[in-house]
Amino acid sequence: MVQKSLAAALLAGGMLFAGIAGAACSQHYVQGRSPEITNPKLGKATQELCYRAFGIMHSGLTRTPLWSAEYLTAQNIEAAQDLSRENSFHPEEELPRGQRAELSDYARSGFDRGHMAPNGDMPDRRSQHESFSLANMVPQDPDNNRHIWAGIEQAVRKMAKKEGDLYVISGPAFIGGDLRKVGNVLVPSHLYKVIYSPRQRAGGAWFVANEADARPQTMTVAELESKIGINLLPSLTPQQKQVMLRLPKSGKNKR
Repeated sequence: MVQKSLAAALLAGGMLFAGIAGAACSQHYVQGRSPEITNPKLGKATQELCYRAFGIMHSGLTRTPLWSAEYLTAQNIEAAQDLSRENSFHPEEELPRGQRAELSDYARSGFDRGHMAPNGDMPDRRSQHESFSLANMVPQDPDNNRHIWAGIEQAVRKMAKKEGDLYVISGPAFIGGDLRKVGNVLVPSHLYKVIYSPRQRAGGAWFVANEADARPQTMTVAELESKIGINLLPSLTPQQKQVMLRLPKSGKNKR
């Protein structure tokens, strides 16, 4: 178990962390504005990573992403359907060795390497390979990853096809005093996925415990932000974040 002092460091609230994220990855964010970390201790040892189809804010403290963001289009989803899955999990060489996850961290841990920006959204081989970077992974309960979380991912793709395009932000939450590690990687207590529809000008979120048979909750963007210490959609007003986008029903993926 990780000591409670680490949990406190991750969860302590306070002043706005003035990060430099967002400029290079602006195409992945609503109105080009990346999330803002409102918990200064959560903002330690962060590094932005920009990929072809998604952008990440990586934490050297947790050795996971704090978020992975996508501008998800119906066109990309159609292209992704024609790609076979090629597993190519790899450590992120752009990150310092002392701050990144390694394949050995997950070996025999009992946890899946859970994608935040999913492989199923990637429109080409290069993007697919990038999605298998461990910088885009969190330690995830296997049943949660393969069924519950996969069901949410499928629901988002279904909605993106209907809407034409969506902004999607996925990430881990570290809540509670008894957080675990696999190797050097912190295991999240929960996972979240935010979607924002430009057509409807509204957003919503799923929030789910990192456990087998967990029941996903749906909530407003404002509710989720209050739980995780990140201003996920800074381009929206507080009032806009209270408007709940109707989310498609998600169920267990039976793959």
